[in-house]
Amino acid sequence: MSNYYDYIKALHLIFVITWFAGLFYIPRLFVYQIEAFYKSSPEREILGKQLKLMAKRLWFIITWPSAILAVSFALFLLLIRPFYIEEGWMQIKLCFVVLLVLYHLKTHQIFKQLQKDEVKYTSNFMRLWNEGATIILFAVVFLVILRHSINWIFGVLGIFGLAVFLMLGIKVYKRIRDKNPNA
Repeated sequence: MSNYYDYIKALHLIFVITWFAGLFYIPRLFVYQIEAFYKSSPEREILGKQLKLMAKRLWFIITWPSAILAVSFALFLLLIRPFYIEEGWMQIKLCFVVLLVLYHLKTHQIFKQLQKDEVKYTSNFMRLWNEGATIILFAVVFLVILRHSINWIFGVLGIFGLAVFLMLGIKVYKRIRDKNPNA
């Protein structure tokens, strides 16, 4: 079974990438859906219908299947090399994976609300929400790459610095947009 480890790892990585692609794009579609909801008719209906269709296809054809396959291949990898679960970096990585799954499930809840034209969040909130997957991705990549180094601890701390930086950037962008709506 260990002969197939690298193939399974490659498949895991491919589906992690496509999962993140979906998680990066779906909140952007949510931003556009929310903004379209406040437009006047018939623009609201035309944009709303198209954005719902795009979100539905992205979510059910790319994001959900990728999430299921990424997690399935990850479990298979842990079955092949169960000793990884005892290592500190893997335990922390799995905590971030749990956060990612929770992020995915909350995003699914938002998706279902928007599909029913229930707007409970602002477009600015969705811009902030969009950065959640980015922060988790940075954390996981640094943990995996720097796992044999004490520096992975600093990498995780750097993730929190990145989060603060991203949030500040979004606030600055919001101020620019408020001054110039076409920005």
